[in-house]
Amino acid sequence: MQTEPTAQIDPRALRDAFGALPTGVAVVTLRDAAGMPTGMTVGSFASLSLSPALCLFSLGRNQASARLFAPDVPFVVNVLPDTMADVAWQFARPQPDKCAGIALSDTAVDAPGLQGAIARFACHVDSIHDGGDHVIVVGRIADFDHAPGDALVFWRGGMHRPAAVGASS
Repeated sequence: MQTEPTAQIDPRALRDAFGALPTGVAVVTLRDAAGMPTGMTVGSFASLSLSPALCLFSLGRNQASARLFAPDVPFVVNVLPDTMADVAWQFARPQPDKCAGIALSDTAVDAPGLQGAIARFACHVDSIHDGGDHVIVVGRIADFDHAPGDALVFWRGGMHRPAAVGASS
């Protein structure tokens, strides 16, 4: 099969185009090599399979946290409510202690969860796949919980409250 040559794509323009679609905001928490809690904000969390129970997210291949993921490593995906934009920004920025001042809780895996999350998925790494300048992490869900609340949304470079479902435009 012959493919058309790829035109030169401006990464900033592509990022802006991707930003036209709102995404949910989650913080993935795990332990670093020293056993200390850490994490990162992701906008790429998605369900993958109900049977077996799998989910996925991606992160930049060059992010410091990418090296923490390997087969069977435990982690928790914490879906943030629209009241926790400050937490999302804290985990999105490089800093020595991303969990400073954050209320953590125990989970079914050896990784902390975030108190106040509206859904939590306790997982182990099932597989890691190449995704260009990102890696795609597939998680095998060991346990989950959820609570009422509206999810935080990332859109056009900012954190937002979701628009009312069913509102006319």
